[in-house]
Order: sequence, then structure tokens, then C-alpha cells
Amino acid sequence: MSDDAGKTTHFGYQTVPESEKAGRVRGVFSNVASKYDVMNDAMSFGIHRVWKDAMMDWLAPRPGQQLLDVAGGTGDISFRFLKRAGRGHATVLDLTEAMLNEGRLRADAADMEDSLDWVVGDAMDLPFEDDSFDVYTISFGIRNITRPQEALNEAYRVLRPGGRLMVLEFSQIPNPTMQWAYDRYSFNVIPAMGQVIANDRDSYQYLVESIRRFPDQDTFLDMVREAGFDNAKYRNLSMGIACLHSGWKL
Repeated sequence: MSDDAGKTTHFGYQTVPESEKAGRVRGVFSNVASKYDVMNDAMSFGIHRVWKDAMMDWLAPRPGQQLLDVAGGTGDISFRFLKRAGRGHATVLDLTEAMLNEGRLRADAADMEDSLDWVVGDAMDLPFEDDSFDVYTISFGIRNITRPQEALNEAYRVLRPGGRLMVLEFSQIPNPTMQWAYDRYSFNVIPAMGQVIANDRDSYQYLVESIRRFPDQDTFLDMVREAGFDNAKYRNLSMGIACLHSGWKL
């Protein structure tokens, strides 16, 4: 019997066997793929675009860099990276084929297909050799991974020496009053919005719950360091609604 047999994890506020989480996450994103980008704009009032631009500002892409964008879905981060870099290559890896299909359509429309690869894969077991990429990004995806520490360990493995990790994820607002107000909005408005726009309340209920189960900024910073990254830091965005974590493989 596997050492992992009987282990459990969280799926939102539910406790589920570890072996089931990836399938459940795949189901969520398969259901919402065609409306994913529209919902991002609606839920955040477009502020996710500001956060992603802040990610690129700190990352400062350079010409010729090779990016691995994990949980990259429809390619939003990869498109931004390639435009900033001027020239380079991005590999978008995601657990969900339907999300990647939406990204391919976007790439075709933008005439950027030659600069992108699309790979179905698991963040905890990347199908790439050691020291393969200059940059690893994951945006609003690591909280959906069954064992985030293993994903960070894999990020370190596939980055070249001198490579950069950048994680954009929802986080915790240090101000309790502001956190309370944000919680009221999240739980009362976002699932209802998901029902109207994507015809899927349950998936967005999960997404709201998953944010509350994710480690706070300092705890996650310790996880980045545990994976081996040096000069690890974070920056809060919008008072901590989202957060950027950065680390280097030195």
C-alpha cells in the first residue's frame, strides 16, 4: 500500500482524500474554462490586470528568457511575459485541457502561437529536465495544488541556476476590519456572480473557500525558502488581498 494511502487534504472547506483533489480541481476549471477570463474581470473589477502588471514589473522579463508558467490556464501571464520580454518562449502547463484550449485560441488570435507551448501536466511532477527554465511563474494556482510544498520543490528543480520564481496568489489582509468586509463580499457576491456569468455557483464557492485555506504571507514565504530559494521576499497587493512572492535559485 502507498505511503500516501489514507492521507487527506482540503478542497475548499471539505476534507477529501489527497487522491481526489486533482480530479476535483480539474472538474472546477473544466466547468468554468470558457468564462474564466470574463469572471476574473467581474470578480476583481479588473484589478487582477493591475496585479499581473505588478508581477511583470517586479519580474522584469528579458529578451530570450524561457518561461514555465504553471497552472497557466488561458495563458494570461505568458502573453504578458512575452510582450515585456520582446522575444522569448513560454511553456504553459496546466492540469486542465479545457483551459489550455482557451489559451490556444487566444494565442492564435494574437498571432503568438510560435512562441508558446501548451502542456497538460502536474505541478508536483513536472515533465521537464532539471535546469530547463529561466523563470517559473504560477498565478492564482498554487492554492489549488494538493501539496504546494512539492510544487515549490519542483519549481526549484526545473529552474536554471540564477532562475527566478514568482508566485501571485490571493492572501490575507492584515487589517481585521478590512478582512471582514472582504469576506462578506467574497462569500455573498462571488458565488452568485459565478452562477449568473458562468452558470456555476459551486465552482466559485470552492474558489472563495480555497483562498481562506491558503497559508498567510509569512508562512508561505517560509515554504519558498524551504524549497531552496534565496533572497525570498513578498509584496502585498491591494492591502494583502493578493500577494507576490519572489525567490531566486542561486
